[in-house]
Parts: sequence; structure tokens; C-alpha cells
Amino acid sequence: MGIGMRELLIILVVVLLVFGAKKLRTIGSDLGAAVKGFKKSMGDGDAEESLGQIKHQGADAEFPEVAVNKARTEQKSTDQNS
Repeated sequence: MGIGMRELLIILVVVLLVFGAKKLRTIGSDLGAAVKGFKKSMGDGDAEESLGQIKHQGADAEFPEVAVNKARTEQKSTDQNS
């Protein structure tokens, strides 16, 4: 009793009637930008975590970008070896 093709088409027609094609385009692009921003923030969180681990290990705090890049490189090599 899942949603079939006929139900999806009916929903699409109703949404088109309510919002219009132009509004749907802007909603789609806004949703895409939101997903892209979410993915970027998730990646930034991983980088901050790696930076925190490096600082804890006694890395030089004057150049955090270098430490983050080093942590990302190490993580990529670890992922590739798995």
C-alpha cells in the first residue's frame, strides 16, 4: 500500500497548482543550497574535531590551518587504507 506512480503524479499536479512552476524552482534551489550548506558544516565540524585533537597532542597553535590540513590528509590516508 505504498505510494504509486498515479499518486505521485496527482501530488505533483496539486503542488504545481498551489505554488506555480516559478515558485517551485526557487524552492528547489533554496533546498539545494540548504543541503549543500549542511554538508559543508558537517565537514567543518570534522575539521574542528581534528584540530582539537592536534592541539591536544601539542601541535603549534599559531598555524591551525596547517594542522587541519595535516589532519585531513591523515584521515584520507586512513580511510583509503581501510
